[in-house]
Amino acid sequence: MNMNPMMILQLQQRLGLFQNDHPKVMPFLMAVGENAMQEGTVIAMKVTTAEGKTIESNIKINANDVETMKMLMDMGKQ
Repeated sequence: MNMNPMMILQLQQRLGLFQNDHPKVMPFLMAVGENAMQEGTVIAMKVTTAEGKTIESNIKINANDVETMKMLMDMGKQ
């Protein structure tokens, strides 16, 4: 996978803005990654649009998901 360095820089800037706007998200995701990312864990998601429409889903974590999360967390520490 060939990534454009400018695109990576822009993404870092956007993630910084997101983190400033939503300071509780990253600590929550880190806590999930460190404490709950194991096979069999269920992650439930619910989105409510500005119009009040809700969209819900959930996933059950498998071994591949655990490995992917470990890789992402390791990348974030670099």
